[in-house]
This record gives sequence, structure tokens and C-alpha cells, in this order.
Amino acid sequence: MQEANEKIKVTRTTASRLAEVDFEHLVFGKKYADHMLVADFDGKEWKNAEILPFGNFSVSPSNAAWHYGQAIFEGIKAYKDPQGNPMIFRPYDNYARFLTSAERMGMPAIPEWLFIGGLAKLVDIDRDWVPTGEGCSLYLRPFMIAADEFIGVRPSETYKFAVINSPSGPYFNKPIHLLVQDKYIRAFPGGVGFAKAAGNYGGTMYPTMQARKQGYDQILWVDGYEHKYLQECGTMNVFAIIGNTAITPDLSQGTILAGVTRASVIDLLSDMGLAVEERPISIDEIIDAHKAGTLREVFGTGTASSVAYVEQLDYKETKIHLDTTKYAVGAEVIKRLDAIRTGRAEDTRGWNYKI
Repeated sequence: MQEANEKIKVTRTTASRLAEVDFEHLVFGKKYADHMLVADFDGKEWKNAEILPFGNFSVSPSNAAWHYGQAIFEGIKAYKDPQGNPMIFRPYDNYARFLTSAERMGMPAIPEWLFIGGLAKLVDIDRDWVPTGEGCSLYLRPFMIAADEFIGVRPSETYKFAVINSPSGPYFNKPIHLLVQDKYIRAFPGGVGFAKAAGNYGGTMYPTMQARKQGYDQILWVDGYEHKYLQECGTMNVFAIIGNTAITPDLSQGTILAGVTRASVIDLLSDMGLAVEERPISIDEIIDAHKAGTLREVFGTGTASSVAYVEQLDYKETKIHLDTTKYAVGAEVIKRLDAIRTGRAEDTRGWNYKI
């Protein structure tokens, strides 16, 4: 957009690292593209917007983000269409969620020219970094942190916004095993569970680490009151296909993230003729459906993980094994979603932002 072109300075790298990347064997989140976008909020306005070579920040040890957790982020992906043109998938939805997170964390709003225009300009400059392999994408990580050099419990007055890019392969390369966690709690109503705040993830690290020692890939969190209603996984929303109905936890309690992939999958499931219910769903309902033979599939959805099949779901002494080779619904969702994101199917909803 024109305003971004006028306000964002560009300093290109003189030593591209593109040749160092093995695009045939990409690992999620390990390599970073040549450039990044940075901007500063001085207490009144956003300024110093610049795309420059990827590199480290210089940050004071007294930086307020380190001490009080004012930090939010987003995850977005860019793909290439069959003609080689880069496209960003649903960036306006991520922008809206970023604004919601910023408000909840007492942080300033980002103007559209900086977030959307900055993303588009950055992807355009780093377009050669957008991979085209199966399940691959350019992962975009916008984030904002407090920037005050002040030790004191109050909202920061200054902030830094940045976007970095990472050419990435699949987050999960095989079906996953989930532990239904009923001891530790991720979020309560009235908290920040709906925001993409860094602290939400920090609090899950220890229980997730313990779960991985037991052989699980992630935790499926439940509610904090009755410890039985499904919430979300560590990086994903969750769907259960019971009979011909797709069920996913609703957003009304403000304890789970309003996933962009979640919203996309809900639309695609409806297109496929399935009834979709957004409502509370308990682990007991999952167990009963499995015993009755009506639990067909369980999968997670997220920007990083896309659609991840759940092969094993364990709750206390109950172990639910699912044959993911028979996941017809999940397979069709992945097929349709990938076709739209890569320009191989008509984008009737205007999800792709073309560069």
C-alpha cells in the first residue's frame, strides 16, 4: 500500500544468506530470511519504520518486557501460487487479533500501513525465501515488546514492533500423541487466554516438558473449574469429528485463541457438508464417543501446525488410539486448505493477500 511505501525505509542486505539454506530439508523455525521489519513507538506515534538486514537488537537489561511480560506476537504464512507470485494467507485476521492482544496487554495499536503494508513489503523483498515444497511456507512472526528502561510495575510508554521471516517445513511430520492435562491449567475466564501473549506460552513450558518425557507431543488443556472441558493444545485449536458432526470448543469464555486456521477449517468443513458445532465439549464426551464407535477423527489446527492428526489421546487411565490412515475428513480439509493457500483452487472468500 502507498502509505507503507512512503513511511517504511528500506536498507537491503549486501550479503544474502539464501544460498546457505537447504530448501529440500527445511525445519520449522530454524532459519531466517535476509530482512526484518522494525518500528518504534515513542509514546505518541509509530516512527523509525525500516526494513533492514536481519540481525540482533540492542536491549537494556532493565527493559520492561523482560521483567513484566508485555509481549505479544502473531504467526502468519506466505506461499507462492503456480506462477511464482507470493501470497500471504489471511493477514487481516491476524492483524485484528494482534490489535485485540495489544489492547488486553495495555499496548498501543499498530496502524494498518505498518502491519499489513509492512508484511507485504517485507515478503516482496524476501520473495525468493518463500519455499514451494510440499507442506512448506514462509512463516512470518510479527511481535511487539515493551521498550521502557524502567523497573516498575506499570504499562510501558514505549514499544518496539518487528517482523521476522522463516522459511519452514511442517511443524509436525507425523501424527501426534496428546496428553489431556487436568492438573495444570493454561487459562481462566477473565485472563489473557484469548490473547497471543508470550506469557501464555511461558506458563505451559514445564508441564509440556514433563509430558514430552512421557512420550507425548503436546498437551490438550482443559478448563480450570471442572477440569474436563477441552480448551486447546499448546500450538493448536482442536476438532473432534463425531458421526457427521465436527465439534470444536467455543470462544465464549475467553480462554482459548481465536485461531485463523480454526476459522478457515470451520468454513471448509461446512463446505464439505458437515455440521459444525462450536460449543463446550468434555473429555467424557470424547471417551463415550470412542466407546460407541462414533469418534471418527481428532485433529489440531494452527498456523504453524496447519492440520495435525491426533493418533493417541490419553486421559488418566484411558488411552484412545485412532487410526489416522482412515482420516477422510482431515485429509480433505488439508487438501482444500493447501489448494487455496497456494493458488491452485479459487479463493472465493478473499483469504489470500497477493503481493
